[in-house]
Amino acid sequence: MKLSYYPGCSLEGTALDYDQSVRAVCRKLEIDLVEIPDWNCCGASSAHMTDHETGMRLPIRNLLLASQAGHDILVPCAACFQRLKAADKALRADPGFWDVGEYTADFDILHISSFLARPEILAAMEAKVARNLDGLPIACYYGCLSLRNPRITDAANWERPETLERIMTALGAKPVAWSHRTECCSGSLTMARPDIAEKLVGDIVGAAVRGGATAMVTDCPMCQANVESRQSAEPHAPAMPVFFVTELLDAAMTGSYPAKQQKVHLVSPGVLSNIFLDAGMKKEGSV
Repeated sequence: MKLSYYPGCSLEGTALDYDQSVRAVCRKLEIDLVEIPDWNCCGASSAHMTDHETGMRLPIRNLLLASQAGHDILVPCAACFQRLKAADKALRADPGFWDVGEYTADFDILHISSFLARPEILAAMEAKVARNLDGLPIACYYGCLSLRNPRITDAANWERPETLERIMTALGAKPVAWSHRTECCSGSLTMARPDIAEKLVGDIVGAAVRGGATAMVTDCPMCQANVESRQSAEPHAPAMPVFFVTELLDAAMTGSYPAKQQKVHLVSPGVLSNIFLDAGMKKEGSV
C-alpha cells in the first residue's frame, strides 16, 4: 500500500517522536509513505484565525501538490487534518473561486486513527504484536479537531468515537469508560490563557482518573503536549502520562519501549515498565 504523507509542522518540532513512530509503524505494516514534496504549513491555528483566504490557500497548495501523486493522504495531526479537509471541501464546491482550474483530485484525506482502525489494518497489527499491553487501563482521548465539525471532518460518530478504543483493544490494553474523551483541552489558548488551559486539563485528567485509567492515549500532538505540560499546575493530582497511539503501537510491535522515548515525556511513562520488563526487555536501552 502506498500513501501520500503530510506530517505538518508539529511533527517536525515538538512532536518529532510522533512522526518517528508513525513512520516506524507504517514500515512494519508494509505501508509506503511518500511525503508530499515541498509541503507547507497548513495554517493551523494562527492563519485561519487571522485571515480566511490565507488560512485556506495554505492547505489548498498542499492538496494541489498531493493531487499530482494521486494517493490517499495520511495525516497524523488533528489540526492539519481539519484544515486539509476544509480546503478539500472548498475546492470541490467551487474551484473557480480559488483560481486553481479544474480540481478532480481522486484521493481521500485520512486521519491516522481512522485509518489504523480499519479492520484489515487492525488484523495486520494484531498479527505483528510482539508484546501486548497486558490490560493497561487507558483513557482514549480524541480532543476536538479530528471529529468536529462533522460537516468538515465527515466523522460518523463525533460524540462517541471508537477508533482509538479498537486500536488499544487490539494491542491488549483495556480502554476505560470515561466522560471527557472528546472535550477540548484548550490547546490554542495554552499560552494566552494558561488559567483556562489548566482548568480544562485538570477536568480531563480528573475524569480519566475517575474512570480508572493509569495512562491516556491520543492522536493529536497539541493535546498530548498540552495535557502533559498543564498537569504541573496540580501538584497533588495523580500524574497521567499521555501517549501517542503510534507510540504504543510501535512498542507493542517491537516488543520494547526504549529509554530514549521515555525522556520525551513530561510525565513519567513508568506505567509501561512492568509490561516491558519481561525476559529480553532488560537490555540496555529499554524501560
